[in-house]
Amino acid sequence: MSGRVLLVMPTSTYRAPAFLRACERLGLDVTLATDDPAGPPLGPSAIPWELLDSGPGPLPPGLGEVVAVVGVDEASVLPAARIAARLGLPGNPVEAAMATRDKLLLRHALEGTGLPQPRWAAWPPGRPAPDLGFPCVVKPASGAASFGVIRADDREELLQAGTRVRRLVGGRAPLLVESYVPGPEIAVEALMQGGHLLPLAIFDKPEPLEGPYFAESIYQLPSGLASADQEAVAEVLAAAAAAINLRHGPVHAEFRLGSGAPTLIDLASRSIGGRCSEVLRFRSGASLEELILRQSLGMPLPDLQLEAEPAGVLMLTPERAGRLVSIRGREAAMRVPGVEAVDLTATPGTVVAPAPDGDRYLGFVFARAASPAAVRAALAAARDLLVATVVD
Repeated sequence: MSGRVLLVMPTSTYRAPAFLRACERLGLDVTLATDDPAGPPLGPSAIPWELLDSGPGPLPPGLGEVVAVVGVDEASVLPAARIAARLGLPGNPVEAAMATRDKLLLRHALEGTGLPQPRWAAWPPGRPAPDLGFPCVVKPASGAASFGVIRADDREELLQAGTRVRRLVGGRAPLLVESYVPGPEIAVEALMQGGHLLPLAIFDKPEPLEGPYFAESIYQLPSGLASADQEAVAEVLAAAAAAINLRHGPVHAEFRLGSGAPTLIDLASRSIGGRCSEVLRFRSGASLEELILRQSLGMPLPDLQLEAEPAGVLMLTPERAGRLVSIRGREAAMRVPGVEAVDLTATPGTVVAPAPDGDRYLGFVFARAASPAAVRAALAAARDLLVATVVD
């Protein structure tokens, strides 16, 4: 299919380079819909997405040539769904996109389906804290990258967590309280095609995420899950996507593997965040972004099998809040056996904060090695060599 693709892309996204490279490799004409077209240049000419998802009215010139709308990250999920609906192009129903952006809507939509999810309760402002027992987890209704997610082991910690999260997201925002689900955590990458799930990858998270905060660190491939467990994860994800009527495009989900069936922690109608998609290598040579663009344009999909070589990505998080002065040690980290790339994305002067107060990374480290243990060791060694100086 020929035509122009509309990338819905915030100026703050990590995902711009990967999607723009994929468009170039596929020879696509591109228009950007962005939140701030006067902001830092992202590549092709940009138009404000408010002109496209705000309801009836004349469309900017050239949009009649658009044949696909692709949202590149969490912030663009809803605008992309609204724009696709307005242009009459394939996309997720707006209500489905909303359910992946609002965790309370997602929990409501899955209630009664029998699908495994944590016990949960809404915590509106000015109301007493819900009683789900302990430990439990407090989180904003929207957000990503573990922003505002705090574990509480007793009532005093629950009240303190609620106060802290409300300060982060605004006092009038409702919060979500969930029962804490023990066990290892995984992430799943997939595509929805005509309402059918096409699994792409399961990432293991080898470092424990037990709280009180949940800053993610290492994603690793291939998963060590048994084939039967991987099939169970895919079945739950497919049923959850069907329950909220996801039809089209990328899916990123988080699961906890405690006792019994895999428990769905989060479901997003977008691809993996940050620069993490670069760790995915498909046998076809296509990138994840190319697969997303091909599907959106109705182009044939190549082989979806991943290369078998163990690989991983480290998300480098700040250890304290303040203004970043420098990050030392990149050259030494690059010399660690197995490390392929060290991509430092935070620039000097950037205000940073660790979880749960921040949702931005200092950078990403990529490694490949002969075994999963060697990948983990390479990433851990690189992390030890990268030293960030942050001042108040």
